[in-house]
Amino acid sequence: MLSDRAGPPLWLLAELTYRCPLQCPYCSNPLDFHRHNQELDTEEWLRVFKEAREMGAAQLGLSGGEPLIRQDLETLIAEARGMGYYTNLISSGIGMTRERVASLKKAGLDHIQLSFQDSDPAGNNALAGSHKAFKTKLEMAQCVKEFDYPMVINFVLHRQNIDHIESILQLCAEVGADYVELANAQYYGWALHNRDALLPTKEQIEKAEAVTARFRKRYGKAMQIYFVVPDYFESRPKPCMNGWASIFLTITPDGLALPCHSARDLPIDFPSVKDHSIDDIWWQSPGFNHFRGDSWMKSPCRECDEKEQDFGGCRCQAYLLTGDAANADPVCAKSPHHHSVKSAVERAAGSDDVQALVLRNVGNARALSAEEQ
Repeated sequence: MLSDRAGPPLWLLAELTYRCPLQCPYCSNPLDFHRHNQELDTEEWLRVFKEAREMGAAQLGLSGGEPLIRQDLETLIAEARGMGYYTNLISSGIGMTRERVASLKKAGLDHIQLSFQDSDPAGNNALAGSHKAFKTKLEMAQCVKEFDYPMVINFVLHRQNIDHIESILQLCAEVGADYVELANAQYYGWALHNRDALLPTKEQIEKAEAVTARFRKRYGKAMQIYFVVPDYFESRPKPCMNGWASIFLTITPDGLALPCHSARDLPIDFPSVKDHSIDDIWWQSPGFNHFRGDSWMKSPCRECDEKEQDFGGCRCQAYLLTGDAANADPVCAKSPHHHSVKSAVERAAGSDDVQALVLRNVGNARALSAEEQ
């Protein structure tokens, strides 16, 4: 049976800042990120690392925004490494230099994941909102290899770049990628706002999977490729985050503790690390216990014989598409709200127009907030 009492957090995602030099229209940061600008300081982050490590957390992801903006990044890495974490920097590469990579290596950083927006320089720069992004990313990919890091490249796939999959994978091979994550956009945050412009067709997904299969056969273990299908094209939901507050712990730049990086949008009172210890947050807080176990489930999840595999799916997706986080994930074909996903897919299939994207930046964030009011 699903347990109401989870194990300890094993994976800590530290969103160090919402600040970022890029303006990606599929960013998972909240639409009102500009309102949350009071970042935890160095000592507060180190306390969070220490408390989570004492509970058993072993993997530490450092993300944002762009984590390279934090001037104390090397200090945070060195201290975390000393605590026994495996440290992973998730970066756009913008703001990185050879000297910075050297200092990160000296601090003990274990892993760097670089993101690209497209294989086409112009397309990459347009999606990133920066005229020099592509050139900088290529240079930093070379630095990552120079300092003997595993080359891990992430591409977020969507309607406006998925047809470039062949050249995307060719680029990955040319820069010597060891691991490639082809992460189709999942529709939260800015991606949900831009969904009609980003959601690919089923045919595009199938073609991209076929090209990926060819490259997997060609390169084998020399370049391992992971293709993450968007939830909207599945008939059953993924076991989101391996279950609510069971393994993953996210801390936002201003100290809010979340079971996943998208949960900030839920109408749930989540605790802050400024007011509570990680131990108390994980075990005692109403927010983290909200969807543990299965007593919260409605039909059809309550009676479903697959609930111990998918845990009812994604709570954030259920809330964003139905208005009730306790509903079955609309991705599931058994959900009474599955029509909301089907209609979005049908709109994508029936439209050849490439709609204008709303870029993630402070100006657009303020405009969207004004519209809500």
